[in-house]
Order: sequence, then C-alpha cells, then structure tokens
Amino acid sequence: MLAILSVGPVPSHIAFIMDGNRRYAKKKNMEEGDGHKAGFNVLTSLLRYCYELGVRYVTVYAFSIDNFKRKSTEVQSLMELMQKKIEELLEQESLINEYGVRLHFIRDMQLLTEPVRAAVEKATRVTAHNNQRVLLICVAYTSRHEIVHAVQECCKEKLNEVQTRKKVKVTNSAFSRIDQGLKGNDFDLLSQDSCKEYLNAIKARSSEVECAARKDGLSESNVENDIGNYSEAQMISYNGLVEMTEERKHKQDEVPFIKLADVEKNMYMAVAPDPDILIRTSGEPRLSNFLLW
Repeated sequence: MLAILSVGPVPSHIAFIMDGNRRYAKKKNMEEGDGHKAGFNVLTSLLRYCYELGVRYVTVYAFSIDNFKRKSTEVQSLMELMQKKIEELLEQESLINEYGVRLHFIRDMQLLTEPVRAAVEKATRVTAHNNQRVLLICVAYTSRHEIVHAVQECCKEKLNEVQTRKKVKVTNSAFSRIDQGLKGNDFDLLSQDSCKEYLNAIKARSSEVECAARKDGLSESNVENDIGNYSEAQMISYNGLVEMTEERKHKQDEVPFIKLADVEKNMYMAVAPDPDILIRTSGEPRLSNFLLW
C-alpha cells in the first residue's frame, strides 16, 4: 500500500486533530481514559505511515486550552498520559530515533503541569539535532491564543526599537560634527532628535532667533518670522534639514508599524510550512480553534 501511494504526489505537511477518543471509549464500553490511550497508540501507527511515505512535517492537536475546562480528574489523567507518551517517544527504539524526528511543542508552557513541562523541555533538547522529519505537538494550544501571542511579541520588538532610538543622544562631540558639516554645506542628519538639538544650540548662541522643534519635525513658522536673521548659508542648511526630516517622517508614515511578516515570524507554527491536508479523526467538520492563521 505504501509503495503504491508513494508513486503519487506526497504532501509535505499533514495536520491531525486527535478527536473522538471519549466517544470511542463510550461506544466500546471502555473505562474513562482508555479512549485517549487507544488514540495515542493509533497516532504512533499514523506517524510511521507518514514518515515511510516521506511526509516531512506532521502536526497533531493533542490538547486544547479549552480542555482545561473539563473536570480536574480528567485533566490530571491526560497530563499524566501525555508525560508518559512523551517519555516513550525518547526511548532508544522509538520511531523518533528510527526516523530522525525533531520534536516541536506548540504550547503555552505556563499552563502545563511541572512534570509535563520538564518532559517537553527534555524532548525538545534531546531531539534538537534531528533533521530528517519534524513532529509538532500542539498542547495547551488554541489558534487565537497563538495569534495574540504573536502580536504581543511583535509589539515588544517594536517597542524595543523605539526605546533604542530614544536612547540615542546627540553629545557635544556629535554637535561639533553637525556644525562642521553645516559649515561645509554638507549636513549629515543623524536623527530627528539631532534636528532639535541643533536648533536649541542655535537659539542658545543667538538670542535674536527663536526656533522650536515639533515632535514629528520642525516648526517653519518661527523661521519665517525671523528669516532675516539667518545668513544665506544657514538658511540653505536649515531648509535641507527640514526637507530631510519631513522626508523621513513621510517614509515612516508609509511603512506599517507591524507588518504581516512580523506576525508570521512570531507564530508558534513558524517552524513549519502551512499544512497541505488537515484530518480530524472523529470525522467532525469543525476546526475547533486549530491552525486558523
């Protein structure tokens, strides 16, 4: 069967929503929790099929954040089962080692129990060198949570960029270089803060002219009022300063603060391409907050 299937096009990435375990257990009159154990065993077989066919990426939706709303005994049982199965994956004879599979856990670590968290960290570390196949296990996961997390990370990055820019101060030596550049009619604009510092220096050195700097640029009205107090060289340099500042402002306005690529690189699933096929094992036609992005 595998030989026949491998002749046709093989998908790069298949995602599974592991669903219907409780209904299966109820239908078969099994004890509580046995349905999930059976589901994990079937998953092992599915992974072997996928890796034999040459599917490089497999993602499984093992545990939703919404599942924490179930009764505490069931949640605890599932956490213990998850810990056990993760540890089994690391055994020498497991398919993880057989196929050189790297494990990625797509999750909010803070929601997991300490034993599961430790197992996740160990499995991620031990398989980090594997590069033939990739298994992504979504635990303590929902797609909306993933998107919110990505946006939050984007905001942190952009805030750091803004704070870094604000820390750049024009020192006396920097002002000296600006002044020398002006005298050579070759002004080098360091930043908008540089413009403000230069104008403040002009004001301090010449009480005849009062200039103010707007937050996003420079106020030209004051200059127009006292235009006669500037030499021709000063006016040329100042006008160039205004034009360069305004040009920078317009460029900043044109570029979105957070772009699509910024969000995508901060998604948990950024480590894999988009799935080619999504399979829900119970047959239900619902996404259940899985890989919505």
